[in-house]
Amino acid sequence: MSTNYSFFDLTFEKIFSDENQKRIERATLWLSIIGFIIHLILIYSKKFNLFHTPFEARLLEDPISAIYTPFSIILVYEIYLLIVFLPRSFTTAVSKQFEIISLIIIRRIFGDIPKVELNVNWFEFAANRQLIYDLAGVLILYFLIYLFNQRREKLPKKALNERLKRFVSSKRAVSLVLLPVLIFTSIYSATSWFIELFFNTQNFSELKDINAVFYNEFFTILILADVFILLLSFQYTERYSQLIRNTGFVICTILIRLSFATTGLTNVLLILSSVLFGLLILRIYQAIEKQH
Repeated sequence: MSTNYSFFDLTFEKIFSDENQKRIERATLWLSIIGFIIHLILIYSKKFNLFHTPFEARLLEDPISAIYTPFSIILVYEIYLLIVFLPRSFTTAVSKQFEIISLIIIRRIFGDIPKVELNVNWFEFAANRQLIYDLAGVLILYFLIYLFNQRREKLPKKALNERLKRFVSSKRAVSLVLLPVLIFTSIYSATSWFIELFFNTQNFSELKDINAVFYNEFFTILILADVFILLLSFQYTERYSQLIRNTGFVICTILIRLSFATTGLTNVLLILSSVLFGLLILRIYQAIEKQH
């Protein structure tokens, strides 16, 4: 077993080395800039009737929508970081999940700004209400994530004994499996959406929301990965408080996943409930730990 664990550790450190992380960070920066410029070019090209789309292209109507593209690229980088952080601790991984969902909402705001109508009663128009929900949601979410990270930093650092090293190695193996699965899923989701967009031009109402493309599948896979890590943790800890904390964090991921099946205020409330639930779980866990 020790040979397998050392193999996972060496492979993980090679694939997710600091040098590779810096390369991906630089690539993300350049791709974000290039994507932003290309999106702007497409917007102004459509504005001057240089080309036409056979479908409704809200993201090509307003220059503000161009911010949607770099945010999408940054989100992919954040998902990569989540895979890197997954073996560190449940708390660190769930914190990164909260940051990702907050960025998804911010990206949605830029994508939905062209839908806002200024010449109507503000609260009578659904897109206007959604903007208010998202803006308020991001502010509350940002504050809750701050409180969660503040609590997370107060957790005592544990010494790496042999049992904990084996657990970390197991989680690294999960990360190594997760990386190609998520790469394949992202390519498949994006390709399926584009095919549906160009070849299903008569049923736009059935077209999948672009804000949910890939992320439905991503959080589903993440739930499965979290559950698998939770089952692995049973081998290395018997403490009730730790098991409940880890199970609670899996529930946080499930609530985020459920949010993609909803819209409007319900969507924002589910996301906020996920972070609030995680914060309460962490707070109770720390209170229990102080008694031991």
